[in-house]
Amino acid sequence: MAGPTAYFDPARAAELDPATRDLVERRARVMGPAYRLFYEHPVQLVRGQGTRVWDAAGREYLDAYNNVPSVGHAHPRVAAAMAEQAATLTTHTRYLAEPTIAYAEDLLSTLPRTVDTIMFTCTGSEANDLALKIAKIATGGTGVIVTENAYHGVTTEIAAISPSLGGLDSVADWVELVPVHGDLGASVGAAIARLEARGIRPAALIVDTVFASDGAWPDVDGFVDAVAAVRRAGGLFIADEVQPGFGRLGHGMWGLERYGLEPDLVTVGKPMGNGQPIAATMARRELVEQFNARSRYFNTFGGSSVSIAAARATLDVLRDEKLIDNAREVGEYLLGELAGSGLFVEVRGVGLFLGARLESESRALATVNALRDRGVLIATSGPANDTLKIRPPLPFSRADADLLLTELDRALG
Repeated sequence: MAGPTAYFDPARAAELDPATRDLVERRARVMGPAYRLFYEHPVQLVRGQGTRVWDAAGREYLDAYNNVPSVGHAHPRVAAAMAEQAATLTTHTRYLAEPTIAYAEDLLSTLPRTVDTIMFTCTGSEANDLALKIAKIATGGTGVIVTENAYHGVTTEIAAISPSLGGLDSVADWVELVPVHGDLGASVGAAIARLEARGIRPAALIVDTVFASDGAWPDVDGFVDAVAAVRRAGGLFIADEVQPGFGRLGHGMWGLERYGLEPDLVTVGKPMGNGQPIAATMARRELVEQFNARSRYFNTFGGSSVSIAAARATLDVLRDEKLIDNAREVGEYLLGELAGSGLFVEVRGVGLFLGARLESESRALATVNALRDRGVLIATSGPANDTLKIRPPLPFSRADADLLLTELDRALG
């Protein structure tokens, strides 16, 4: 099985209770083997509210993992905005729509002024695919630099720069990998030299600004130097904000802000619509103009009326409920408690994106499944798959954090 091993093994279906086994087998028949399920005993979720979800038997779970419902599961303002728009009009971006333009203006205002143009997609994968296409057209280069365990999406082009998806053998020959630890600037400089030695001009450095798939690294040495190095070589910097963006890190809207970086392109997705599919590529205008001279862009569902309504409501809730402040305050508390627990080899993170590393993959997987049995949902991350990934909805409270800490202590004890 390609990718991490923190998934249900279909060979163990006979160990499941009859109802769950029947559903798993029906799913496999119609959806095929490429889909994955979490946990040794899969969870059938039927309802959510805030930071809690419930399974088909009515059992409640604390959600410490899902960043897509960023302002909380089933937020009433987001649900109402979607329902009202769906009952009024559903169309796409080839028609004029003031709400779409107003939302675009608002979202762009949160970024450096040089990033002034937005193109809507449905998923982060599509956003990264579009960003990479723009970068290759604008620079004339084809080489791409990513981190060693990067994940940027599932399209053919983006899967080729996502070693965590299909392993090192899936990475294209125009891609160079760099470690997160050490001096990122020096590593990127060396990667550029390797590309150029093969006659490949660099097009872009693309990184997730919290280095999520590499195990959550909030403070990477040489990040600013790495961006400068790729620009000197004629490439662009693409900030993948799909996971760290929209306030998750508790310090402004975007992970790039913590480094004072001005990107050439920014990609966003997952939490943008609180579960409704919407994502975007944002860029400097001249890059989009160069792209337009060689290509064109349209996405039937990217920026649809209902998706924009969901995104508008999500952004409003993020501000009105001060969820960025909450991410900072609860995140600092949780980070301190995890680091002081003595249970982990290493604890890293910022805001509500934390990684707690254990001594082995097997220990991490056992902990994830033990927590699932105790009613807490998390997952694993990192090149060795030995890091507990804690990435809850942003309304995650101090009481939620205390529950997580209690159950972690019991699971590891």
